[in-house]
Amino acid sequence: MRAARFIMAILGWAGASSAQNPFNVPYERIRDANKEPGNWLTYSRDYTGQRYSTLDLINTSNVGRLRVAWVHQAKEADTVETSPVVVDGIMYISEPPNVVKALDARTGNALWTYRRQIPTDLRMCCGRVNRGVAILNDAIYYGSIDAHLIALDARTGRVRWDTPLADYKLGFSSTGAPLAVKDKIITGIAGGEFGIRGFIDAYDAKTGKRVWRFNTIPGKGEPGNDTWAGESWKTGSASTWVTGVFDPESNTLFWGTGNPGPDWNGDVRKGDNLYSDSLLALDVDTGAKKWHFQYTPHDEHDWDSTQTPTLVDTMVGGKPRKLVTLANRNAFYYALDRTTGRFVAGAPYVKQTWASGLDEAGRAMLLPNTSPTVEGHLLWPSLAGGSNWYSSTYSPKTDLYYVNAKEAGAYYHKGEAEYKPGALFNGGGQRENPAEEGYGAVRALEVATGKLRWEYRLHTPSHAGLMTTAGGLVLGSSGSTFFALDAVKGSLLWRFNTGGGIIANPITYLNEGKQYVLIAAGHGLFVFGLD
Repeated sequence: MRAARFIMAILGWAGASSAQNPFNVPYERIRDANKEPGNWLTYSRDYTGQRYSTLDLINTSNVGRLRVAWVHQAKEADTVETSPVVVDGIMYISEPPNVVKALDARTGNALWTYRRQIPTDLRMCCGRVNRGVAILNDAIYYGSIDAHLIALDARTGRVRWDTPLADYKLGFSSTGAPLAVKDKIITGIAGGEFGIRGFIDAYDAKTGKRVWRFNTIPGKGEPGNDTWAGESWKTGSASTWVTGVFDPESNTLFWGTGNPGPDWNGDVRKGDNLYSDSLLALDVDTGAKKWHFQYTPHDEHDWDSTQTPTLVDTMVGGKPRKLVTLANRNAFYYALDRTTGRFVAGAPYVKQTWASGLDEAGRAMLLPNTSPTVEGHLLWPSLAGGSNWYSSTYSPKTDLYYVNAKEAGAYYHKGEAEYKPGALFNGGGQRENPAEEGYGAVRALEVATGKLRWEYRLHTPSHAGLMTTAGGLVLGSSGSTFFALDAVKGSLLWRFNTGGGIIANPITYLNEGKQYVLIAAGHGLFVFGLD
């Protein structure tokens, strides 16, 4: 109670009503996030995944005056990838490898810190990272790197409950932010390079008891199991390591899945390998599948489809359509009907040499001789894909979809693939193309077609996400530089070198009537406001 009174005193919340209480965030507040645009209540701000803010105090006319308001440095060796949650003056963040903090959103001062002891024998493919937390009612929810889902008291950081998701010794881990929906906490799982069997889980927010699990690889006797040769489904990966989105109107959860295992040797898992590299539409109450769409059947190039999709209401062919959109790692942009999962439109948004195009159902028409070889086969895009896990953004103000794109090819190698529990299960690898200097670009696409409207070329490929605002801005990063572009024209309006590599998504929020923008960079957070 002492910690709770301390925080309330600092922020002046004593006696605040429940509608203004930073420790009372029921589902309805998240569902109606647009009613309080000064907060950032979930991973993508709201359930749509658009990463669009209606705030406009910072805009095209004054963004050049942005200055650093405060910096919070983490005492950790790993790069910070968090996308914070901000509620009425309190910011909740995760820091790698296993730290959660509450900060004063005005100053960056720490209000409490939770640190979890982690095993020394973790199985990680791609760094000890974590991308954020969820809030629901008076608790913060966090997926630990050793595959536990943990509930913390939002006032004090004390543990409410701790539920294991899976055995980290088999390669399971948790790196993405959970999603709070109704009375449930939804989370995916990482570990796609270790031959795990992926899943999406829902847990009771109060007790930590699992409510349902959807296995992303069908078991024996289930529809889709025959898309895996023999027993390969047992080690087929299809992890779910980035946060999904939710449509309250249809009660549907949308979540992307990762590559099949082993990554680069498809000989041992012949077939389409459902539901790897797919978008899943699930009933959020039961976990039952409504539909799926597979972007890359029988993927042999590690083109995960785990990126956060975007829910968009727009006009297609003169008619209103409800879409779910994604610029996929495989180099194609897709627009799907979000009620039926049927393909609406698609087009390549970066160079690709593996398919002649998409057929009427949206399935890629595979070109011959595109599989990895022992010697190495040159193909576009590279392992990093046309884009990767970091978020794209959609602005309803411009009706454009913005993606941080990468132009590069690579040599894909096939190797031996013998599964051993807890060991890497790759079946090959890739090497860069020495004859090509890859580059990056922020690209604005017509949301209904994927047609390029404009691009802003980057000196180096970016590994960071984007955000749009009602102020007419696209906020993004490249290397260590944080920048703002004109959302209509694509022209550069402002930039700042943080001095640390940026592998994160930006956010924006209000504090005491002033708008701020934030990006995690290097080992800390940089927060900017108008001078």
